[in-house]
Amino acid sequence: MSKIATPEKTSEYLQRFVEGVERRNPGELEFNQAVFEVAHDIFPYIADKPVYHDRQILERMSEPDRIIIFRICWEDDDGNIRVNRGYRVQNNNSIGPYKGGIRFHKSVNLSILKFLAFEQTFKNSLTGLPMGGGKGGSDFNPKGKTDSEVMRFCQAFMTELHHHIGPNMDVPAGDIGVGAREIGYLFGQYKRLTNQFVGVLTGKGLEFGGSEIRTEATGYGAVYFMDSMLGFRNDAVDGKTCVVSGSGNVATHAVEKINQLGGTAVTLSDSSGFIHDRAGIDEEKLAYVKELKEVRRGRISEYADKYDATFHAGKSPWHVPCDLAFPCATQNEISKADAVALVKNGCIGVSEGANMPTEQDGIQIFLDAKIAFGPSKAANAGGVAVSGLEMSQNSARISWSEDELQRLLKDTMDNIHEKCVTYGQESDSYVNFMKGANIGGFVKVADAMLAYGVV
Repeated sequence: MSKIATPEKTSEYLQRFVEGVERRNPGELEFNQAVFEVAHDIFPYIADKPVYHDRQILERMSEPDRIIIFRICWEDDDGNIRVNRGYRVQNNNSIGPYKGGIRFHKSVNLSILKFLAFEQTFKNSLTGLPMGGGKGGSDFNPKGKTDSEVMRFCQAFMTELHHHIGPNMDVPAGDIGVGAREIGYLFGQYKRLTNQFVGVLTGKGLEFGGSEIRTEATGYGAVYFMDSMLGFRNDAVDGKTCVVSGSGNVATHAVEKINQLGGTAVTLSDSSGFIHDRAGIDEEKLAYVKELKEVRRGRISEYADKYDATFHAGKSPWHVPCDLAFPCATQNEISKADAVALVKNGCIGVSEGANMPTEQDGIQIFLDAKIAFGPSKAANAGGVAVSGLEMSQNSARISWSEDELQRLLKDTMDNIHEKCVTYGQESDSYVNFMKGANIGGFVKVADAMLAYGVV
């Protein structure tokens, strides 16, 4: 490659790279989408930096270090033998041990976990903490299972996984379908198998090495990031009407932080549909949602019955007029049509609490409209940031106060925002946070890979 590639050559190299990734990973739509989103910004950035091309850095980043796939056999309460598939994708450990969640959901497949591990590599880099990227999980669905069934599954899952993780190797956390209950069962089995009490998982209970605000961190962080983006425009979350999707940890704690910063959240959702509460989801209503989802494991439609809100079955909240949007449910939940509706209805900012929740065409709508768009690898990095702090506390055998961790989380999100501004500010003063996050996350990992030689 020449020292400075022309835009035409850069486009040619990008197309050739993407075609190569798709050829090696046929049918893996989510993974190929994630790689394209990064490569689209990285290739212009490295056009005058031939060392990254010569050493095939992005090609190496997009090929996981290793993928472990294993069978999980367990017995349900009726004595039936059940079989699921387990995965761990260890994408890149150039700047630290692999770090990323475990997801239990019927939709889990290799493409989704590879995309999540790839994204995690850049997200972890942005935090400034020494963590590589990984992700894992199973197609096991904990919904409708008893505590005993979930325990037996988690123990069977960890019996295989424990060979491949460790505090200096790979430190998983929770994700969709893996909360405090599952982390407890997983950690208990790891401890039993290894006879070691080490920080091999994060998201643990406070009784056995967990960290304050870990549960809240992803949702809080997404709102902090939005406030930073708006602050760059001399604006704030205060006084804004917000739509939020999901009703799990990320969504409920995003609503909590929106309320604390003076905004008003008017929606929440689950797989059955969404509720629209024009009066706003205040502290009392939010406590009800947490009890509904975490204890009773009920449906969000019950909220509408209790609080005289509107329930929209089978729909998502993106056509509700709002100032700010916080997608906190799952990948690709905002389509191009949804993005058009948000912009048309006056939305000025989107902060992604979930992983890659906006389709590629939807992202382009947001960028073309020049709204404040916080991509997931930046906006939802609060969770893994506090996971990294939990790792530090475990290693040092200490614990920090909630106030100290709140400060560290806010500082981390502010620092991520600054990196995005550094690499994403364009000539018209608009900040392309997608570009800034991709380049900011890439540089640290890429330079570490260069230092190691060809490995």
